[in-house]
Amino acid sequence: MDSLISMRVFCLVAELKSFATAAQRLRISPAMASKHVMQLEKRLGTRLLNRTSRRVSLSESGALYFEQARQMLDSLDEVEAAVSNATVVPRGTLRLTAPVWMANTIFAGVLADYQARYPEVCLDVDLSGRLVNLVEEGFDLALRATGAPDEALIARPITRVAFHLVAAPAFLDRAGRPTRPADLAGQALLHYALYPSESFSLNRNGTVETVKLTPVLRSGNETLLHMAALEGMGFAFLPKWLVTEDIAAGRLEHVLPDDIVFDGRLFAVYPSRKYLSAKVRTFIDFVAADKRMR
Repeated sequence: MDSLISMRVFCLVAELKSFATAAQRLRISPAMASKHVMQLEKRLGTRLLNRTSRRVSLSESGALYFEQARQMLDSLDEVEAAVSNATVVPRGTLRLTAPVWMANTIFAGVLADYQARYPEVCLDVDLSGRLVNLVEEGFDLALRATGAPDEALIARPITRVAFHLVAAPAFLDRAGRPTRPADLAGQALLHYALYPSESFSLNRNGTVETVKLTPVLRSGNETLLHMAALEGMGFAFLPKWLVTEDIAAGRLEHVLPDDIVFDGRLFAVYPSRKYLSAKVRTFIDFVAADKRMR
């Protein structure tokens, strides 16, 4: 039995979590798909898949083998395509992690359009807010808003992301509307837990002012901070994409918009250029070119 074919069958079963669906996609019988995986397990001397009557899942050994096999197959497909001058069709599961605040209509539209163009790619998107380890947890790609990407990883800038200082009108009625950055000192802050300080250096007319606010809520989940801001708990720095509609509707006010410019940059981050598969490359190019992301 061809080991390379068996490897492809195994990877598809692992991605789809189903022998029957993988077999249908490959136009073989489920019994043959099972035979290919059993042959791999016999050759490797370990169980790759846990099978029950209801589900298929990767074993610990299977997860390790899957990541290496998938990278190898992606690279092989691209080498063969380059030699034959053919176009590699992106396919398989693209595991992506991104900030919580990217759960918005803009990014959902980008995902929908990408999948419509590349229908053989299944998007597996993690928006848990964790700073995941791409290599150890088997992610293909991360979108991260940061000023200093991890030097151990490859980072490609995608777009700038503006963060607005916002607060609810009812809160500002109680606390007062700041007319300068210094007025923020000691005010209630909805603090993003991954930002290391409650102090902010703000540029006003070319002069840098540092102000320290008082945290009343800390969280690594921007959605919770957004909801707390709407409830009038305090000031929050939130991505423009998350608050534009609230500002337009009057649910939030953009505080000191001319004085406080707090821009971040969104990067596409991935472990290595060596194994940049077609699905990863096309996704990064697609997101970077989409005008909605600006």
